[in-house]
Amino acid sequence: MTISLPDLVEALLDGVRPLPIVIAGDPVLRNPAAPYDGQLTAAQLDRLVLAMRETMHAAPGVGLAAPQVGIPLRLAVLEDPAEVTDEIRAARVRVPLPFRVLVNPTYEPIGATHATFFEGCLSVPGWQAVVARHARVRLRGQDERGRELDEEVTGWPARIVQHETDHLDGTLYIDSAVTRSLTSTQAMAEHWSQPTPAAAGKALGFDWP
Repeated sequence: MTISLPDLVEALLDGVRPLPIVIAGDPVLRNPAAPYDGQLTAAQLDRLVLAMRETMHAAPGVGLAAPQVGIPLRLAVLEDPAEVTDEIRAARVRVPLPFRVLVNPTYEPIGATHATFFEGCLSVPGWQAVVARHARVRLRGQDERGRELDEEVTGWPARIVQHETDHLDGTLYIDSAVTRSLTSTQAMAEHWSQPTPAAAGKALGFDWP
């Protein structure tokens, strides 16, 4: 018997907090999520968004997609206070991203420029790797109230948008990462906390533009 989406959400919300994060290997992370078209009541959606926000903060992370908590729905939450040094902020264009909800998001690149940096994922704990992302994208979709979104996003916020939207398509960052750059969280802290991956590329043997 297949459980309905509202029942699945209710069961999740009746469980532990923060919500358990699904780890790579679970099929829910590898299948395209269903478009949101009102399957939940407004109250259910609000409760799910709140629980996802709490879970993102607790992890901690800067984004969380619904499949990462076992809900196959095109929904994600994002927030990044960007509490980094001025040097990192300048190199990565990492600026604060206020809390927001994306419903049925899609993105398309604007221009051909890419930004290449280390990236991690709450569903792939303990590891990071270098990923080339579009430096600028056009984001479309809705917010949690159904208001249409159509905007340009740049810098680190564009990376977050791409990462979380990819989750909704069944894609993990490791699918497009530079394999030789794969680095444990411990090694990252000990060796590769520089603003760019240049030193890591030289030592680990991968190209960094």
